[in-house]
Amino acid sequence: MAGRKDYLNSNVSGNREQIEHHIKEILKLIGEDVEREGLLETPARVTRMYEEIFAGYEVDPREVLGVTFNEQHEELVIVKDIVYYSQCEHHMAPFFGKAHIGYLPSGKIAGLSKLARLVEAVTRRLQVQERITSQLADILAEELQPNGVMVVVEGEHLCMCARGVKKPGSMTVTSAVRGEFRSNPALRSEFLTLLKQ
Repeated sequence: MAGRKDYLNSNVSGNREQIEHHIKEILKLIGEDVEREGLLETPARVTRMYEEIFAGYEVDPREVLGVTFNEQHEELVIVKDIVYYSQCEHHMAPFFGKAHIGYLPSGKIAGLSKLARLVEAVTRRLQVQERITSQLADILAEELQPNGVMVVVEGEHLCMCARGVKKPGSMTVTSAVRGEFRSNPALRSEFLTLLKQ
């Protein structure tokens, strides 16, 4: 996860005063007393939180993979249980879960930590889970040019658990397949079996 210093040049930081003003106005509009002790620093706190949770806008996800390595490994590579936190673009409510990434190299591999950084770059912005899943698969397919990519994302959405239908514990699972994963059921099955171990 990026350190605190990485958020200091974000769009949020550049607009800090305006964002704090609008947060204060929202608090007033919902009936709060913005002068009470517990809320005096809330606009600033929310703005600092936004710097972190929306840091993905400051990153080009395609550049996150950075340096790749020539390696003649052509067997399945999986990084699973990559924890992420994002914000639903429909309600600006949090959703979070785990991303699982698998790919079949074709002579080029990425550093394993880069895959976790890619997940962070894609999720730290207003998102929908379906788009996260497709973007991860597409970026990996374009940047690594592997023989195949499969991404599975699990998410619990507070816009569904804490409001609306109020179904806590409901888990949404999305997947995206590219290349050989699309045409090879045995390969998809191997990936899914390894996720369960």
